[in-house]
Amino acid sequence: MPLSMVNTGGATIIRKISGKEETRKFLENLGFVAGGTVTVVSKTEGNMIVNVKNARIAIGKDMANKIMVE
Repeated sequence: MPLSMVNTGGATIIRKISGKEETRKFLENLGFVAGGTVTVVSKTEGNMIVNVKNARIAIGKDMANKIMVE
């Protein structure tokens, strides 16, 4: 399922990053890599703040939909 469907406080494992090559590279540079853990800190109108590799990152719903998790 996409990261955008994970509830607040939910920790999950990243399985796949989809999208164009430049989008995948951008997300990888932020720390979103397959096998990594991501925790949803908060959700507001589809936008999310997530904790990945001990850093909080804000992403939009479009980006969250490209990150597939368990």
